[in-house]
Order: sequence, then structure tokens, then C-alpha cells
Amino acid sequence: MDSQFDDLAGLYERTASWPFRKYLEIPTVLNLLGDLSGRRVLDFGCGTAMYARWMKARGAQHVVGFDVSEGMLAYARRRDEREGLGLELTSELTSAFDRQFDLVLAVYVLPYAGTRDELQEICQDMARVLRPGGRLVTLPIHPDFAPAPSYYEPYGLRLVSDDPHADGGIVRLDLCQPPYDVQVSAYYWSADTLDRALRFAGFSSVIWRTHQVSDEGWTEMGGEFWRRYLERPHAAIVDCRRG
Repeated sequence: MDSQFDDLAGLYERTASWPFRKYLEIPTVLNLLGDLSGRRVLDFGCGTAMYARWMKARGAQHVVGFDVSEGMLAYARRRDEREGLGLELTSELTSAFDRQFDLVLAVYVLPYAGTRDELQEICQDMARVLRPGGRLVTLPIHPDFAPAPSYYEPYGLRLVSDDPHADGGIVRLDLCQPPYDVQVSAYYWSADTLDRALRFAGFSSVIWRTHQVSDEGWTEMGGEFWRRYLERPHAAIVDCRRG
């Protein structure tokens, strides 16, 4: 399946070194996931399987990475073969995966649902592969993101929209950390719409978490750098349980 991400694997890996990801997003997510010893986990929309590798390193018993981008999966497979981590990487979530996982992680997946039906379908796919009581952690566009495109430029990105905060509205995500200038298309969904879609899919608990900056991040970048992002983060963190 063709994807706007097929040619972006190398860039996606390098974004892990950008300050907002290295010192804020990644440690927040990994700390929230906690000890994964013995867990079966799915990296839904895994891209290059970056988070899948980290979850395996944190003790997960079995890690599956799912993505529709063959370019991303090709990179992930080459790296997994080289590092010998034993990830399972797939472009299809068949019924064989139903109720197989303790945890699903979906980083920047929901913003690529272009309609309410697509949003609902993705939420239902994430729910059906979880065992009862299983957990979903997902990062959508923050419902209250700052509408001024320049607001996030210090963090290496811009969010550009003709109608910010309109459900289903197109948001252009510019990755603008020099020397890169790459655009991808995403969609905005309000907190109410996301909550409804997740609960309809079978999640009985939907909790909105806050970002945390690592101690190293405070030291390296300073308080003013983080203050602006923490006041209006571009991404939200939603922590759910399947009923």
C-alpha cells in the first residue's frame, strides 16, 4: 500500500534526536508505559519500529509492529534483522491478532484518519486486538494546539490549517528542523470526538495525560524553551482501558 511516509524512514528515525522528542515525548511515553516485562504489545502505526524496539528493550515478551507504509516496514525489517531483536512486523492486522495484546501504543496514528468513519474504524481495530482490560496509549493532535504556524518552529515543526480546531479539518504538518523541510497531511479531531470514538470502540476509561520534561531536558534547553510547548503542546497523550 502506498503511503505518504514511504520515503521518510530515515528522517523519522532522526527526529528522535530533536529536543521535543528526545527530552519530552519519548521519556513521557516510556515512563507512562512502565515495566513491560512479560507483556504482549503492539506498536500500531509503528513506522520504523522505533518504539517497538524500545518496548522490547523494556522487557516486553512479544512485540508486533504494524504499519501500512511498506517503505517504513522495509527499514524496520532491515534494522531488526541487523540487531536480532525478533520483532514481528506486518502490514495487515488479521483476525489472528484479535484479543492478543496487553498493550497497544499508537503514536501519531489518529491524526491520519480523514473521516469520522475512518477514525472509528482505527479505534475499533485498536480495541479488537486488546484483551479485556488491555491498555491503549495514543498520541493525537492536541485538541487545543496553537493555531499560529510559527508557534512550534522552535521545536522543528509547524501545524498549518485554514480552519484550526474544526473537526475533520486538514492540518499540514511541516517538519522544518534544518536541513529538512517536509510536509505531510493530517486531520484534526476535537477532544469530544476522540472521546466518543474511543468509548464507542469499547474503551471504558479514557484519560488525558500531561507531558513531562526529563531532567536532562530542563538542563539542556532551559525553562523558557519548554514553557511555551507545555502551555500549548501540539500532541496530546490519551491513556485508555478496554472494557
